[in-house]
Amino acid sequence: MAVQDVFDPSGIAVVGASDTPGKMGYEAVQNAIEFDGPAYPVNPAASGSVFGREFVDSVGAIDGPVDLALVCVPAPVVPSVIAECGEAGIGGAVIFAGGFAEAGADGEQLQDELVAAATEGENEVDLLGPNTSGFLVPDESLYATFATGIETVPAGNLAIVAQSGGLAYSLAFQAENRGIGVSAMVGLGNRATVGFGEAIAYFDGDDRTDAILLHVEGSDDARGLLETCRAVETPVLAYNVGEEDVGDFAESHTGALTGRYELYEAGFAQYGVPTVRSTAELLDGGRALATCPRPDGPNVGVVTAQAGPGIAIADRLKAAGATLPSLDPETQAVIEDILPGITFSANPVDTGRPMPAFGDVVAAVARDDTIDIVLVYELYEGGIGYPTETLEELVSAVDKPIVFATGGPDDTLDETLPELEALGVPTYRTPEAGADAVAALVRAAKRTRTPDTVRDGTEVSR
Repeated sequence: MAVQDVFDPSGIAVVGASDTPGKMGYEAVQNAIEFDGPAYPVNPAASGSVFGREFVDSVGAIDGPVDLALVCVPAPVVPSVIAECGEAGIGGAVIFAGGFAEAGADGEQLQDELVAAATEGENEVDLLGPNTSGFLVPDESLYATFATGIETVPAGNLAIVAQSGGLAYSLAFQAENRGIGVSAMVGLGNRATVGFGEAIAYFDGDDRTDAILLHVEGSDDARGLLETCRAVETPVLAYNVGEEDVGDFAESHTGALTGRYELYEAGFAQYGVPTVRSTAELLDGGRALATCPRPDGPNVGVVTAQAGPGIAIADRLKAAGATLPSLDPETQAVIEDILPGITFSANPVDTGRPMPAFGDVVAAVARDDTIDIVLVYELYEGGIGYPTETLEELVSAVDKPIVFATGGPDDTLDETLPELEALGVPTYRTPEAGADAVAALVRAAKRTRTPDTVRDGTEVSR
C-alpha cells in the first residue's frame, strides 16, 4: 500500500540525531524510542549513544529493520539524505526542515530536487513534508515528530489530516482536553509526495479509523482530493479555510495559495463531503460521523427537557440546513398521552424538565418514520439521571443517529456520560456542540456522493 512505510514502519532512523537537549534531533530520538520497534540515531559527527542507542554513521550502515527516516537536517542537505535513504531501501521519510516551496523560487527549486531524489532512484521514498511537524499514531506509541508533550494524546478512532502541522496539533490537544481519542494526527506540510489523497486513502484502510477530519488551506490537485474523498468508505469531514483573502500568508506557510473558498465548498458539496467552519465543529462533527449510522435524510427530531436550550438548538440546526418536520399525528398522540398538557409536541418536543417519562418521549420521537436523526438535550438532575436503558434499546431498534447533549457538574458527567458513549450515542456538553454534531450528519445525508463532474474552476489553488 502507498505510504505504508511512513505510517506503519517496522523501524525508525533519526537522521541528524543529537544528544544535546533542546535540539530537534534530540527531541525526535526521544519520541522515536517510545515506538515498539527499533530506533536508530544517525549522525556521522556524533559518537557514543543517546537514550541508550548507539549512534550510526549513515542510514546505509544500519544493521536491522528500518523503513522510516525522521530527517532532522537543514534544508540544503535533505535531497542527498533522501537519496541515501532510497539506496538503503528506506521507503518513507518525514522531513521537518522548512525553506522549500513555501520560501519562494529558490525553495521551489530545492523542493523539485528533493522530489527527484525521492522518485528517480532504484527505490522510491514517500515524503511527508517538507516543512512539517510530523505525525502521531497513539495506539502504536508512534511519535514521528520533534514536538514534545504529545504522548498524552489518547488513542481513538478519528484520523486528523491537516495541511498545517500547527493546526493538526491544535486539534489533537483539543481532542485530548475533551476526552476524544485519535487514531492518527498528520501534518502534511508542503505535500512533496504524500498529500491529501495518499493520506486519506491510507486511513480509509486503517481499522482504527472511523472518520477522517481534514484541514485544507489549498491544493494544486483539488480534483484529486475530491475524487479520493468520494471513493473512500470512511466518512470524511472538512474544514476549508480561506473564506477571506489570506492567500499570501497561506502560501508562505505550506507553499500553496488558498483556493477560492466558494468553489472548494461547491466541490466538497458535489462530492458528498460535509464541511464545517471551526476546529470545534470539526471534532464535534467527526465524533458523530465516526459513532453514528449514516442517516437516511436530513430530518431531525429534537427532544429537550429545557425549552431555552431547545430553542437555541433548533435555531442553530435550521441555520445549518436541517429540517425539523412535524411529527406524525400518531407520535404526537403518544407524547400527549405520556405528558398531558405539554406545551409543544410537534418538534422540537419540550418536556419542561427531566422526569421519569423522558425516555419514553425520546423513544416515541425516535420511532417516528419521518425522523432521520434524533438530538436529545437534558440537563443533569440528581435523582432522575439519564434514560440510559431506553437509549440502549433504541440504538439497535431504530438504526438512526441518536445524539445526546447535556450539562451538569463535571464529576457527574465524567461518571455518567461514558455509559451513553459505550452505547454508540455521542455526547456533548453544550447545546451548540450537540447541534453542530447533528449538522455534520445532516450535511452528510444531504450531499450526493455520485457527481459526474466538478464545476470548471474548482482546481484553483494556484
